[in-house]
Amino acid sequence: MIISAALSKPIKECARILGRPYLRVKIRANTSSAGTAYTAEYFTDKQVFHKHMTEEELSDFLEKHAGKTFKNCVERTEAEEITILANKKGEITTLRKKLKLEQKNPAADSVNYTPITESCTNSANRVKNYLLPEGTPVPFLVLLGITTPDGKVIASKYGKFRQINRFLEFIDDVLPRVIKSIENDGGMRPLRIADFGCGKSYLTFAVHYFVTEIKKIDAEIIGLDLKEDVIDFCNKTAQKLGCQGLKFDTGNIADYSYKNDPDIVITLHACNTATDFALDYAVKHNCRAILSVPCCQHEINEQLDQNLKSDSAGKTDEAFAPLLKYGIIKERFAALATDALRAEYLENAGYSVQLLEFIDMEHTPKNILIRAVKNSRYHENGKNKDRNAISNAEKEAESLTSALGINPSLKNLLEK
Repeated sequence: MIISAALSKPIKECARILGRPYLRVKIRANTSSAGTAYTAEYFTDKQVFHKHMTEEELSDFLEKHAGKTFKNCVERTEAEEITILANKKGEITTLRKKLKLEQKNPAADSVNYTPITESCTNSANRVKNYLLPEGTPVPFLVLLGITTPDGKVIASKYGKFRQINRFLEFIDDVLPRVIKSIENDGGMRPLRIADFGCGKSYLTFAVHYFVTEIKKIDAEIIGLDLKEDVIDFCNKTAQKLGCQGLKFDTGNIADYSYKNDPDIVITLHACNTATDFALDYAVKHNCRAILSVPCCQHEINEQLDQNLKSDSAGKTDEAFAPLLKYGIIKERFAALATDALRAEYLENAGYSVQLLEFIDMEHTPKNILIRAVKNSRYHENGKNKDRNAISNAEKEAESLTSALGINPSLKNLLEK
């Protein structure tokens, strides 16, 4: 049985074949008493579309599009990982890798559950000590289909469960500094958090539960997304759970008006420049902390492509030629350059910035988290008090963009 599938690198005719210019498709298994079905997420540059599939429909979709409409496809079953690759000539290669089988709980087979363990220094295994511990029923995890009613993680939701807990660790790290900053400003008020590009809001609900139920902090949390049906689902879910101080709204990050400036802005896999708009919003609204896991950094990759195809010489420093010669290297280099520049611009705007591993590459290739915490020595508008004391960040960013001949969105947004 296929547990998940991810298709990427669409061919030029993708929009004609599938009706929209999709950049990637992620498919995961959903387990219920009614049987097994799949949820597919179709990503364009700015939107995500959802569709449910039967096992037969999934098989037909993969047969038609894996290695054809999308040059890369990775399928995961309980026993192996299957990678399907197509080269420029259309020749398809299939690679198979056996997976290490995790310990299973026979009593939980009916819910397709496998305990999540990590290796210890001795030969035994133990359950990882997550902030939202496995085996403890958490209402939102049950309602959103991540765990069973008794708190056991459903097999197809491993990745989501790990992502949620990992992100909460970063939230936990910045909370003391944010709370202290609020107190220093003389405020005894709710903590304000905004989740931009929240989607189905697994993370938003997790942050609300962690902050209000575990940390016992009064909070106002809002999730923002473009899709009205998704936001309607999230608001109804919040009502079912009785989540006080949590709401969801439909809107575009670029022009959204939040009633109160958020103390913390979070984003998880906001596509392409959506991350830049979120970072720009956070800086201009004097956000105290930012936690962002970017996704689909296409902008700089496309600009590098244009430079390479341009007849005008000197747009990109030839010293970078080995990094731009091979497609897969260029794509990864562009993604790393994008996030490095984002960090530089945030540092220049008055933040202490770290780029950290979000989660193991085994679970998602989008594994860099940008953590930025506001420095107290900066003005409320995010500018340095002493322009002569600007860090090297601005100069370093300018040097790299000049050498590559690129013009990042975040730079332009922050200058407005």
